[in-house]
Amino acid sequence: MLHAPFYDPLKSYEENYEAGPFGAFADGVRIEAREAPHFDFHGHKINYPLGIPAGPLLNSAFCKAAFDKGFDICVYKTVRSGSFPCHPFPNVLAIHPDGDLTFETLQEPVVADATYTEPLSITNSFGVPSKDAPVWQEDVQKAISSAGEGQMLVLSFMGTVREGQSEQDFIDDYVLAARHAAETGAKVLETNLSCPNIGNEGLVCYNLDVTEKAAKGIRSVIGETPLILKVGYYKDDAELERLAEIAEAYADGLSGINTLQAEVRDASGAQALPGSPARLRSGVCGAGIKWAGLDFVRKLKAIKERRGFTFSIEGVGGVTVPEDFKEYRDAGADVVMTATGAMWNPYLAKEIKEKYPDA
Repeated sequence: MLHAPFYDPLKSYEENYEAGPFGAFADGVRIEAREAPHFDFHGHKINYPLGIPAGPLLNSAFCKAAFDKGFDICVYKTVRSGSFPCHPFPNVLAIHPDGDLTFETLQEPVVADATYTEPLSITNSFGVPSKDAPVWQEDVQKAISSAGEGQMLVLSFMGTVREGQSEQDFIDDYVLAARHAAETGAKVLETNLSCPNIGNEGLVCYNLDVTEKAAKGIRSVIGETPLILKVGYYKDDAELERLAEIAEAYADGLSGINTLQAEVRDASGAQALPGSPARLRSGVCGAGIKWAGLDFVRKLKAIKERRGFTFSIEGVGGVTVPEDFKEYRDAGADVVMTATGAMWNPYLAKEIKEKYPDA
């Protein structure tokens, strides 16, 4: 059942940032944990292995509301070393795939509109906006303090592509963002590698040389703080195995998947998301990509077992009903994250915990 979303897609990003969250996330009602924290999350005890990944939790107000509704791991929306603007409005639209959004079906454009229906899938295009570091550092500390017993705030960060920069400049900016992130005192950090790479070559995580250099540089400035690498879907099993090797060497967890890419048009065939031609392609998420998230987790779990690796796996993608959570846990996810599902159902954590009390 779809509720009023806590991020209002009919409002701009700035309007959501200043006035949100909305719907039941704004009612101030806290859903208390039923048991003492007993699940491990990077050395910390949490109530339940469920949370909201980087994306819809724009600031401390959103994070507090998510904690109140029983999402025990909240990832603060990805920040940068400096300010960065949001893509033009609208930033979220509904899509209506017939079944899974496979790579074959994604060869054709998807049609987007503002009618949200079940099973819920969407496209989102924000461009990873960020406030200046001192602004988000202060707000992250508020978000950290809003976590209750058995809850954890994770801070996500990334480097920024700039005109004329070298590969090393790009990596250095990841390291600078990591340094600023560590200064907040966040107990767990996440670096977002599932965003555009230098030279618009695709996602950072698909350039494994850059991924390794960035992870190594980040580790050098954050010390022993647990680090999660957020990545996309890998078609090539050999590349996924190399990613696992990088994670084992420099990180403590892998989070995947982010979104799949699609050409997004409106019913008339025009570009659905206004602005530059680059926005014709956008990330799609929700129920239609669950197959890819589950496949990622299963393959990564097999690599872990075969190689004896110890990093944790965060399963993300298409968790919109309680049964999806169970599928991810059965596939091998240590933690399960929901973004689209949580946005339209503030009671999803409560429903999952009631259906699967032992996770």
